[in-house]
Amino acid sequence: MGEAALCGGGDWLEVVEGNLPFIVSLPHTGTTVPDEFAAGFANTKLTTRDADWHLHQVFRPILPAGTTVVRTDISRSIIDVNRPPDGQSLYPGQATTGLCPTTDFDGTPLYRSGSEPAPDEIERRRRLFHEPYARALGEQIERLRARHGRVAVLDCHSIRPRIPRLFDGTLPGLNIGTDDGRSCSPRMQAKLEAVAEQSPFTWVSNGRFKGGWITRHFGNPKAGIDSVQIEIAMNAYLLVRDENDYGAPEYEADGARLLQQTLSPFIEALLQP
Repeated sequence: MGEAALCGGGDWLEVVEGNLPFIVSLPHTGTTVPDEFAAGFANTKLTTRDADWHLHQVFRPILPAGTTVVRTDISRSIIDVNRPPDGQSLYPGQATTGLCPTTDFDGTPLYRSGSEPAPDEIERRRRLFHEPYARALGEQIERLRARHGRVAVLDCHSIRPRIPRLFDGTLPGLNIGTDDGRSCSPRMQAKLEAVAEQSPFTWVSNGRFKGGWITRHFGNPKAGIDSVQIEIAMNAYLLVRDENDYGAPEYEADGARLLQQTLSPFIEALLQP
């Protein structure tokens, strides 16, 4: 990422500026739980169980020079920067986790009884972390759109392939989310689906995961902003033996190569208008 420069807004927020019309957002790869937040949790191991483990390591080797990256190192258990700042559910009527989650994906409580964040604490975390992340991403979008007239945002996620509380059975390997076609152009969605169809992975568009707050909030194809979420089942790149291995899995580059071979043309498609 040769021409890029680090200009983050804090040691938890990484902003790498490039000049291609392409931004990668990594809102859930963080595993840091600052001491001031740790005391209320029932089990600190649970605070990172739902992290998008090692996904930044999957993407970094295949990103073209000039890619802009926005990433937080803060655990999503502190605050989820991919949720609406007002706490509204993105999937009404379905199980999910909130702005400041009180359970993990399985429904296990994260906090000791009575230690859940109160409204004023949620607002404090929103100001500390959610607002700066959204501002940084928005500024990069506007910078690159001003330069190129268009920009593509890829919001990158991964998740355990089997979570009965959230979905039935096993999740497809690649889950493309475009808010049912509202966050990117039909042409862009068709190109990405064509890449997925040629890949060795199962895939779906706008299935269980249609795009989080980032994809829905920033996507505006009529204004030249194509925003797409990719949710990757972790067994597409992590070598795990059983469900317990997802708690803090090790990263092995060999396990990610097949996925990277699919993601490279996915990125190429996003770069083209």
